[in-house]
Amino acid sequence: MLRDDIKAATITAMKAGEKERIAALRLIGAKIKDRDIELRTSSKDMADDHLVIEVLQKMAKQRRESIQMFEDGGRQELADKEKGELAVIEEFLPQQMSEAETTAAIEAIKAELGASSLKDMGPVMAALKERHGAQLDMSKASGMVKAALS
Repeated sequence: MLRDDIKAATITAMKAGEKERIAALRLIGAKIKDRDIELRTSSKDMADDHLVIEVLQKMAKQRRESIQMFEDGGRQELADKEKGELAVIEEFLPQQMSEAETTAAIEAIKAELGASSLKDMGPVMAALKERHGAQLDMSKASGMVKAALS
């Protein structure tokens, strides 16, 4: 399980004295615990690895946005810190699908559902997320689905 891998990596980093890595791994652990607490009050039941992947994807997206803003603002030292955290986060994410693989998956779902217009975008996105959600950046996939359906 991913949760155990993250805990083991934290222990290894602590033994090696890697301060930046420890900080990033503890941040991941804290976000996962926050999500666990959120789910206690909700009726949604989610598989553990799916929950961890969802948290990691959200964290990665936030880091990418921060990196862009820091670089635009001329704050390279902060951008470098975010890049370090992003590298640690991405270690635990599943391998992302290439653009060609994403396009092929979209075309397969489109054909399977008989989708032909933008009205069909919701069901196509739902199927895409269900089948390939862990391996996709859904915001990029959304643009690709929209282009494929228009």
